[in-house]
Amino acid sequence: MSDRKIVLVTGCAKGGIGYEYCKAFAERNCHVVASDISTRMQDMSDLESDPNIETLELDVSCDQSVSSAVATVISKHGHIDILINNAGIGSTGPLAELPLDAIRKAWEINTLGQLRMTQHVVPHMAMRRSGSIVNVGSVVGYVSTPWAGSYCASKAAVQAMSNSLRLELRPFGVNLVLVLPGSVRSNLGRANLERLGNYEWKLYNDFKEVIEERARASQGDKATDGRVFARHVVKKVLGPKPPKQIVFGHMTGLFALLSWSPLWVRDLFFSTRFGLSKKTSFVNNFNTIHRYLEINKTKELNLSDDGGEEIISQAVDKSNEKKGEESLPTRKGKELEVHHEHNQSS
Repeated sequence: MSDRKIVLVTGCAKGGIGYEYCKAFAERNCHVVASDISTRMQDMSDLESDPNIETLELDVSCDQSVSSAVATVISKHGHIDILINNAGIGSTGPLAELPLDAIRKAWEINTLGQLRMTQHVVPHMAMRRSGSIVNVGSVVGYVSTPWAGSYCASKAAVQAMSNSLRLELRPFGVNLVLVLPGSVRSNLGRANLERLGNYEWKLYNDFKEVIEERARASQGDKATDGRVFARHVVKKVLGPKPPKQIVFGHMTGLFALLSWSPLWVRDLFFSTRFGLSKKTSFVNNFNTIHRYLEINKTKELNLSDDGGEEIISQAVDKSNEKKGEESLPTRKGKELEVHHEHNQSS
């Protein structure tokens, strides 16, 4: 058997980030097992031209499929060094009307799918006291947005689950890396819009356009290129000491800032951004937010690799100087555990 690292990636159809993960790992001479559901196997055919990549049918929402796929990889290669829990789907719509079946499906794939894969792979890694589990969450897992509550909640659960697993796996020498993408270019927006066509809103019929806007919000012109994102993550994961979290992509700076802001600031921002503020004009809302955060001089929230913590600290200091106003948390510097990274081209 080869000494090369064996990497199992879920959700690898062409056009998604999983596809780019496979190529990025293969470029670094890893042997990659790219997997997806049966209806998307054809979308992985391009990967098979790479001698470092093989494809495998795997449905993360099915116990039997996961068990069979993991057994196949172990039988053929002897072990799995890295598991990339990438498979996931969008789930857009107002929570008050979104069908529970749609919400269950998102959770079954986005959240339980990752745990199901982990439960089947970890025993093999623990036996060797070696390996890395990479769970893919999202920045909306810690700052949720309107019209995507189902998706945000599924990713928040991934984050909570990962924080527990990271400690629970430590005695067995298994690493847990949580990836929190920002806005990264993929086929997610198109898939979200296709699912929206299945729903007819009653209470929220007048909000149809802004709901559709939220469905494609992560796929704007400034979204980080999927290949750039994947290569960044792969480099970190293959490093001698994989980080606990990788936060990368367009808009991660903005979400870092919002995560430290009072709820009224978040509510004002998102209600304006996604059509839920009818009483106050767009311009007035944003001016209020900018005055509060003391970032009037920045036309766009494009933070550099090390800019997130600095601007958060400035906002904290300015806020605490104001009497009678709600204060932000006062943690700064080394106490901010997550290193927020941002694509400078964004």
